[in-house]
Order: sequence, then C-alpha cells, then structure tokens
Amino acid sequence: MLYTFSVTSNARAEYINIDALIEEVLEKSGVQSGIMTVFTPHTTAGITINENADPNVTRDLVYGMNETFDNKNEYRHAEGNSDSHMKSSLTGASETLIIDGGKVIYGTWQSTYFAEFDGPRTRKVHIKVIEG
Repeated sequence: MLYTFSVTSNARAEYINIDALIEEVLEKSGVQSGIMTVFTPHTTAGITINENADPNVTRDLVYGMNETFDNKNEYRHAEGNSDSHMKSSLTGASETLIIDGGKVIYGTWQSTYFAEFDGPRTRKVHIKVIEG
C-alpha cells in the first residue's frame, strides 16, 4: 500500500509535523502489525523523528542546521543551495516506523517531521505500509 501526499513549506527552512498524514495512512491501511516507511524524493528535504512537546526544538533545529551549514560563497553548485543538500544528507530522506496493535510505536515525546531546507516549496511525501 503506497500513499502519496503534498507538503507545502512556508519558509526556506522548517520542520513540519506530519503525524496526521501518518495516522491517516495507518487508518486507511487497516494494518495492525508491520512497518511503515516515510520517504521524500527530494535532495534538499528530509524526514526525521524528533520531539513534539516543545515547539522551540524545531526552531532550534533550524537555527543549528543554519549555523552548522551556512551557505558559503565558496560553494560551486550552480543553484546556490549547497547548504540545503548537506542538511538533507545529514537528516536523510526516510524513516521506518514500527506498527504494533494498529499504532505507530513512538517514544513519549516523538513525532515524525518533514524537514524543508530549500523552501518555500510544495514537496512529495510517500508512505509505504507493509503488513507483517
């Protein structure tokens, strides 16, 4: 079962909670036990799991990534977004989630986020559910 969604970012860099999309897919699939892969097919975006309790965490992630990977004049990539490619490589394009009892297993404060590093844009997120 493959599901595809569009996610729209409003800033050059931001983390967008996609738990609602994951819950929608889980409900539609009816899977009680298995795995779910969340993937974005973009080289300047990512998928990650992080804290959902304090919104300052995602703000700090954006700040930290921008401080660590600022866009230097020395970069040669013609599009001028080499920093976005680095951030995407560090974050990764996918996460695999475990489904048990019809629910995704998360830690107490965890959620899944779409990470935008070269927005604002509308991007694709694919979610594949495998029963088992």
